[in-house]
Amino acid sequence: MSTEAGPDTSPGAMPAAPESKPRTRVSVWAPDPLTLLGLTEALLGSFEVFVPDDRDAEADVLVFAADQVTDRVVANMRRAAAGSAAPAVLVAGELEASRLMSVVECRVVAVVSRAAATERRLGAAIAAAAAGGGVLPPNLLGELLRQVQELQRDVLAPRGLDSVGLTAREVEVVRLLAEGCDTEEIGSRLSYSERTVKNIVRAMMRNLDVRNRPQLVAHALRCGLI
Repeated sequence: MSTEAGPDTSPGAMPAAPESKPRTRVSVWAPDPLTLLGLTEALLGSFEVFVPDDRDAEADVLVFAADQVTDRVVANMRRAAAGSAAPAVLVAGELEASRLMSVVECRVVAVVSRAAATERRLGAAIAAAAAGGGVLPPNLLGELLRQVQELQRDVLAPRGLDSVGLTAREVEVVRLLAEGCDTEEIGSRLSYSERTVKNIVRAMMRNLDVRNRPQLVAHALRCGLI
């Protein structure tokens, strides 16, 4: 006869505490100790934060902060991206258009203006990145799309290359998703039924192994598909 005690269901018994969800692990980098300290303190309340480079592989999200995105900053981002599969969040005072493709190549999926980088906004950007999404200001998203389109037109198309297996209509659909269009708006713009749009999106999500539309857009941006 077993003597193992079961859960206490007597009146007045305290319910078992639910298991806490593991905190998102964030690796932070900044070009100077003062910025690094402020960034770390801002995140400690909500995330598990660490600094050593040798733990980048353990991170769920990488966070970089800098006044300007210089060659040194990009070099550190590339080094971290080479040692980790995690998406990255960039907090920048200034980001030149010419650096956009470079930071996307480092798996940056969210950019937060340093002047507007409150704990809440930064936390939301990290949470979005950890969930497979992305957060880009409209002006940066528009510029990035323009650069990728130029790459496709001037470099890939003349060589007979396509966007990693996506058809022309799939590229157009994911581009409109990136602009914030819903299924009805996409169908209206491309003269497709809503059912056709949904089927195109499902096919892309299945082929690219992503779970939802934000992940689809983030994946497309990281890979230069749009």
